[in-house]
Amino acid sequence: MHASDKIAPVNIGIDEKDRQEIVDGLSRLLADTYTLYLKTHSFHWNVTGPMFNSLHLMFEQQYNELALAVDAIAERIRTLGYPAPGSYSEYAKLTSIAETPGVPEAEEMVRLLVEGNETVVRTARSVFPVADSANDESTADLLTQRMSIHEKTAWMLRSIF
Repeated sequence: MHASDKIAPVNIGIDEKDRQEIVDGLSRLLADTYTLYLKTHSFHWNVTGPMFNSLHLMFEQQYNELALAVDAIAERIRTLGYPAPGSYSEYAKLTSIAETPGVPEAEEMVRLLVEGNETVVRTARSVFPVADSANDESTADLLTQRMSIHEKTAWMLRSIF
């Protein structure tokens, strides 16, 4: 029994098996998004070079958007009746985005953020068929928004160099 079931069971027209499968995918999306948030924030702090100001500001906009995204994803997981993962160890097990040791050059930061954003898109896209087949329009809408934002961010980053 889930903690939310103590008050009343989740009865939103999506069966338990489908909700669990959707939550498993959303947990991976949350881990990828949080990992990308950390990477983007680190690059914001540590970027140097001739494009410092532009990249510093761009990375700040991106990590602020990612901070809002992790909240929306975690709250969707909670809405579906499950606890949202929230520790580094859980995220390390769930994420598809590798950590970046040290401080790369600015151009490498941009390349890594393109890669990270595209990874988030692929993760969101992998969850979409499950949400769609369960008629979970709310999750499908969230996934569509996330894909659109990350595709555009990857395009903007690719356009820098």
